Amino acid sequence: MQTVTKSLRTDRRGMKNFSGKVAVITGAGAGIGQALAVQLAERGSSLALADVNDTGLRATRAMVTAAGTVCSTHVVDVADRAAVEAFAADVFQEHGAVHLVVNNAGVAMINTAEQIAYADLEWIMNINFWGVVYGTKAFLPYLRKADEAHIVNVSSILGLVSAPLSSAYSASKFAVRGFTEALKFELAGSPINVSVVYPGGIKTSITKNSRIGEGGVAKSKQEINAEFDERAITTAEKAAAAIIRGIERNKRRILIGSDAKLADWIGRHFPGTYEKIMGLEKEVRRRAEERAASKP
Repeated sequence: MQTVTKSLRTDRRGMKNFSGKVAVITGAGAGIGQALAVQLAERGSSLALADVNDTGLRATRAMVTAAGTVCSTHVVDVADRAAVEAFAADVFQEHGAVHLVVNNAGVAMINTAEQIAYADLEWIMNINFWGVVYGTKAFLPYLRKADEAHIVNVSSILGLVSAPLSSAYSASKFAVRGFTEALKFELAGSPINVSVVYPGGIKTSITKNSRIGEGGVAKSKQEINAEFDERAITTAEKAAAAIIRGIERNKRRILIGSDAKLADWIGRHFPGTYEKIMGLEKEVRRRAEERAASKP
């Protein structure tokens, strides 16, 4: 029994020291990715930062290199498998090691399942899901060379429960959840730990850069952005700090924000009725009744 207990404790150890480690972050040009880069730099990590936005990447690089951090930047579209594989090879060649990979890049889509175009559905899945898959598989051979390593894949509160107008986004984030949890089990006993992150409302620009469906969405993009800004209760800096704590503690699931924790609790305890408890159908039903009443 003592041997088993010792083994379990060893398996739960997280990455306690980030100094001298090489951390890879996608979506590092803004938001959580940028905040993570700054906080890991403060802890002594070398950084390999990727984003499709070169302007944002340069801004993040300026933040971290001011303190002398070793940092490389890479303009990468995570939906492009060949580009991600080349990115991984470049990082290992330039830095000589990889210890931490945070697959953080993501986009949002707001539309009904009925109205969403196939092209938009493919767009969000290519970035949010396949980008995570590519980032994981491309870096795994290099992570296996390290004495200790960690993969962090970012899902969402909408990877715990779904909501109206989120069919495409939720599908991509539920897929990240399933992929990452299976990966964690498959890497048991290896030096590579795995976590999946579920952010609630984070004060970032994700909705400003989202695609809003025409016809299926009653509100304008400006109205949606204003509502999101009002409901987003956690800063990117707090989210980054929570992720780092989760890595240190080797947490399989990292819930960020009281909204994500509440959604997780409701979804687990009331999986068949959470939409009623959370009032998710109320507005949809109201609009349906208004349309029915307006018909001659």
